Amino acid sequence: MKSFYTFITLATAFTCLFLVGIVHLAFAQGEVNIEGGPLGEWDLLKSPPEADDLNEDHSGVATWITKWYGPNGNYEENGGFHISAPRDLIADGTNRLLTQTKLSTFEGVNLTQKVDVNWPAKNGGKRNWTVFELDPTNQDNMNRNGPADFIDFYGIIVINAPIEMTSVMSPAHDDYAQIWINGEKWYNNARWTGGAQKVNYNIEVKLKKGANVLLYRCGESGGAAYVNLHFDKKTHDSVRIYPNKSDSQETFFEEIGRAFNVEPAHKLATTWAIIKKRH
Repeated sequence: MKSFYTFITLATAFTCLFLVGIVHLAFAQGEVNIEGGPLGEWDLLKSPPEADDLNEDHSGVATWITKWYGPNGNYEENGGFHISAPRDLIADGTNRLLTQTKLSTFEGVNLTQKVDVNWPAKNGGKRNWTVFELDPTNQDNMNRNGPADFIDFYGIIVINAPIEMTSVMSPAHDDYAQIWINGEKWYNNARWTGGAQKVNYNIEVKLKKGANVLLYRCGESGGAAYVNLHFDKKTHDSVRIYPNKSDSQETFFEEIGRAFNVEPAHKLATTWAIIKKRH
């Protein structure tokens, strides 16, 4: 009889541990609290309800994205993030050869091989495109050795998805974040998240099979300045994210060229129309 009760006790203990593990896993993945995107025309500059803030600590997540492709410096002297946020600083700096929306497409990323950003000198001047790394634990990782306040950041990743899929993205930011994927805006939030790895919204997004381009913009006024992003575990286990091993514009396009059969600009033998037709 004693053996039977010992068995029941052990079984109960293992069951409890299993359930605790499931609950912990569910929390670690985060509750999805923004669905139904992308944003509609009237919601493009509207923040989600503050009452829905999750204030989740994602510091235990190992898949924070660390490598980005973008201008080799921030937009400076933005006048405060509320002033800069409605402006398309990419369009301003490229005579509208690129826009924020276009930059979040594969065609737009490809054009960065030919089009640099030229902001006024007081706003940072000419910016080339390159690969850079951010430390997800650093409360000031957005500064990138430049001014700490009154700046706007732009970062790009290319996600190679094996199939069409639904994913959950979790951004952390200070201050104003805007995120586009494949030419559509999926996230707009003027409120900071309270920590470099604190997340208030887990956003359900759609990825198409093949190349998906994500553009992350963050505007900062004063204080901490961080910008971070990760996806749900299933997505990270399924996709490839670029930049991966590259460390410059040239090696970035060599890297995505191998993935998507696109040649870098200095080796282009086809027109963009033909490239687009392949995909």
